Amino acid sequence: MSNQVAPTKGNLISSKKSLNLAKVGFELLDRKRNILIREMMALISRAEKIQESIDSTYSKAYLALQKANITLGICNELSESVPIEDSLDLSYKSIMGVEIPIVSSNVKDADHIPFGLYGTNSDLDNAYNCFVEVKKLTIELAEVETSVYLLANAIKKTQKRANALKNVMIPKFEKSVKVITEALEEKEREEFSRLKVIKKNRK
Repeated sequence: MSNQVAPTKGNLISSKKSLNLAKVGFELLDRKRNILIREMMALISRAEKIQESIDSTYSKAYLALQKANITLGICNELSESVPIEDSLDLSYKSIMGVEIPIVSSNVKDADHIPFGLYGTNSDLDNAYNCFVEVKKLTIELAEVETSVYLLANAIKKTQKRANALKNVMIPKFEKSVKVITEALEEKEREEFSRLKVIKKNRK
């Protein structure tokens, strides 16, 4: 019985409780892992769609900007009238204990053009509108990709803990229960045999 707990009924009850807790813990971790994986896969799919929209909108934006540069000349002065984006706000929501970022901003709507009508044309307006849309999509993509990264880390940690329970702790408690049960049964057999001998001798 080296490295084993003493074969007592108290230790048997304790080992069984620990085994049941380990099994419940594994089931909860496995459920958490599956939920996190579903969330992550949904976000990955969303990120792919956002990236496609960004690529498409960038193409439209640069094409419109090229046209504006051809018709208006290089629009450096007009570009300086576009305000720097500093309206980002960060908050968090929890998914199974994992803090996921929520990025919000007050990006001006595409119809809020910061330059006047004089000296501009519809090509420049179109380019501005496209770049505003790209800005919004990029903010959304940053939120989604960060969430995917955080969920992937949480899944890795959860899987590691679940594996430890499944492959180390549960077998350890099962072995303890088996060894203690067998030792107690052997004691009972010995006690029964001893009582039989005593009873026989008395007769």
